Amino acid sequence: MCGRYASSRKPEDLAEEFEIDAASVKETIVEPLAPDFNVAPTKQVYAVVERAQDDEARRQLRAVRWGLVPFWAKDPKIGSRMINARMETVTEKPAFRQAFAKRRCLLPADGYFEWYPTEQKGKSGKPLKQPFYIHPADDSVMAMAGLYEIWKDPTRDDDDPLRFLWTCTVLTTTATDVAGQIHDRMPLLVEPERYSAWLDPAATDADQLRELLVPAAPGLLEAFPVSTEVNNVRNNGPDLVVPLAAVGEGGA
Repeated sequence: MCGRYASSRKPEDLAEEFEIDAASVKETIVEPLAPDFNVAPTKQVYAVVERAQDDEARRQLRAVRWGLVPFWAKDPKIGSRMINARMETVTEKPAFRQAFAKRRCLLPADGYFEWYPTEQKGKSGKPLKQPFYIHPADDSVMAMAGLYEIWKDPTRDDDDPLRFLWTCTVLTTTATDVAGQIHDRMPLLVEPERYSAWLDPAATDADQLRELLVPAAPGLLEAFPVSTEVNNVRNNGPDLVVPLAAVGEGGA
């Protein structure tokens, strides 16, 4: 699964990367999110979406909550259990199938974290887990394939700006290459030349959409152990994505 990731880029940098009109970003992102090196479920994250506007699809950058709340949900708390959607079953699950058909997005990330069981035992007798940071070797933006939903809060008035809750989930697949040595699942990525096809709200063919998504190409990602400080969601900062060897040498 993908349960934590890092996202530190500014809205204007993401606008350039994903070819979004700068004026549009100022309309949708009134208060930019702070750089976050320990993004956890239920936090606000950036999502790239395409929405119909003036009879055409326009690309937008939105701040959404991580943990998808289906449109039919009675309680938004369900979103904390919907942070990932398995690609193998996404068209079958009631929580995800309509979003996959109509509301796909890109979730920009610097990289993500996974935990690998070690031979050491904790006080509970269970193996201690070592966190690893997995990211593009060239430090480019990682465009994770995602889905989004807009949940309507029935307790709020129609003109209440908080009535509509935007949420998202990360699509995952069987891990390969370096990521597969650490965990059996990984986020699905979208290559730049496929951004438009993936985001197109008019595209509905499930098989064609699946073909757009691929695991990271061999050699694209690199992984290294990082401090267990990332285990606590209250910890944040660039030190969390520094290789453990450098931390031990006093380099962070």
